[in-house]
Amino acid sequence: MKRKSPPGKASDPRGNALLAALADSEWDRWIPDLEPVDLALGKVLIAPGVDTTHVYFPTTAIVSLLYVMEDGASAEIAVVGNEGLVGVSLFMGGQSTSSSAVVQAAGQAFRLKAHLLMAEFSRGGPVLHLLLRYTQALITQMAQTSACNRHHAVHQQFCRWLLLTLDRLAAQEIVMTQELLAGILGVRRASVTKAAGHLQKLGLIRYERGHITVLDRPGLERRSCECYAVVKKEYDRLLPPVKAT
Repeated sequence: MKRKSPPGKASDPRGNALLAALADSEWDRWIPDLEPVDLALGKVLIAPGVDTTHVYFPTTAIVSLLYVMEDGASAEIAVVGNEGLVGVSLFMGGQSTSSSAVVQAAGQAFRLKAHLLMAEFSRGGPVLHLLLRYTQALITQMAQTSACNRHHAVHQQFCRWLLLTLDRLAAQEIVMTQELLAGILGVRRASVTKAAGHLQKLGLIRYERGHITVLDRPGLERRSCECYAVVKKEYDRLLPPVKAT
């Protein structure tokens, strides 16, 4: 059966790996309820302690899962793009979460009402196993990010973050303010400036006015710690690739 995209939107939901993995019978149930949405930079999709009403399947947008401290300081615990979904706490037994989901790179996504996803999860079968495999990969990213932030230099963390972000973008340029990047990495702005300057001197990136252009990805991979490779290997092992549309 030929799959149809929701009307009135250029983005194809099959640009998200989880949606692309749906069998035809599952797709027929999902497609009428998938709502295309534009996600602006900095938009909060899920706030701490607030019941989740929708889950989001990014296609071109990227979302940061952030933990925010009482004093306002924050740090990214994971990044979600076209490989996954935002809102796993819903089917892991909680209606809300202690972290925030904030749009890191503007773009498009498809959202689904929470009760509809729960109905699909309760059916069991392929959808349940797909979502659990994704959750396992996400947990690996969270654990590795925690270890990386504790044991590795800021410029290595920056490389890891850049590589994970590039894996979820079609372009080699990232729009990111220094303030937002400092919040994501959980460091001072001066540390971001120093790390970006270091990578720029090595000819790996160009960083100016909130725009990061990657000039040498293999060089970034060599300068990164092992954390990026660990996370990528687990995602590749557990999840289907994003299909071309």
